[in-house]
Amino acid sequence: MNTIIVTGGAGFIGSNLVRHLLNNNYRVINLDLLTYAGSLENLVGLVEGDKYRFVHGSIGNKKLVESLLEEHKPDAIINVAAETHVDRSIDDPDIFIDTNIVGLHTLLRLARYYWSSLEGEKQAGFRFLQVSTDEVYGSVVAGHSKEDDAFRANSPYAAAKASGDLLVRSYNKTYNLPTLITNGSNTYGPNQFPEKLIPLTILKAIGGAALPIYGDGKNVRDWLFVEDHCRGIAHVLKSGEAGKNYNIGGSDERTNIDVVSYLCSVLDRLSPRADGLLYEKQIEYVADRPGHDFRYALDTTRAQGLGWQTKTNFTDGLEKTVKWYLENQEWCRSVAANNDPLSRIGLAK
Repeated sequence: MNTIIVTGGAGFIGSNLVRHLLNNNYRVINLDLLTYAGSLENLVGLVEGDKYRFVHGSIGNKKLVESLLEEHKPDAIINVAAETHVDRSIDDPDIFIDTNIVGLHTLLRLARYYWSSLEGEKQAGFRFLQVSTDEVYGSVVAGHSKEDDAFRANSPYAAAKASGDLLVRSYNKTYNLPTLITNGSNTYGPNQFPEKLIPLTILKAIGGAALPIYGDGKNVRDWLFVEDHCRGIAHVLKSGEAGKNYNIGGSDERTNIDVVSYLCSVLDRLSPRADGLLYEKQIEYVADRPGHDFRYALDTTRAQGLGWQTKTNFTDGLEKTVKWYLENQEWCRSVAANNDPLSRIGLAK
């Protein structure tokens, strides 16, 4: 049973990844600072013991990270810890630089020293996996982004993640640290903090509020169900070649307006409005996000070559997601209690 330190394991992707790893007989040490989008409520049901432990803290805390490496002797580190919301990065980029670059570098540096202290099979098998995003490639006019394409990040968030990816690459090329990078597409599913498009739309719809669509709504995203994303990360960790990055995408491109319109139709069926009107009537076009990338699309050939592929199509995944949010209203109220996710931000005023 391998031991893995997962950072950011109380967030959306992180908490789903922790559960996936535990279900596949890994021992998990979960390090999370519990900022606004991370919550212990995402980890309900997990019992601490020999197989699982939660640690409250930052990836930038040198002493804490050193102590965890010394105590648990991990076989891998998966870094999911990050600030992720583009709109928030427009309003306040500082925290994105602090976490996604400076904090990551502290973690990388300590991982390098730890790895250098290992011997034999333990050293040969160690991996540092950075979980990243398709946004590092920038807007894609035609075709699909491949792993060796140049970075063209257009938001402070994307730029911070691209910088982090380059740091990870540099530690492989300069110090031979066995690193892996996964670049995932737009991920959705249960436990996502309700500032992102799908949970935001669900909560605004059932609350009777306007459903904001940026610009003309024709921006395109590739949608990936969170369970597929977590399986992809685990697959790359197990079978990926050190020093390489792997695109993990859903291969399901849809415009924002199509996503919201379809989501409304699912809500019409599962939780119809009391007045009999359609939720689509609540759609409202608003000022576009500054620097809004038009399209993201990933070439996932390299990851599929490892034997990974998606299992959940968008319609099935969205149905599961809508049902989860309808059944977990108390979770939504609790995680958003100290940070209103429904107000518009990111207008760069």
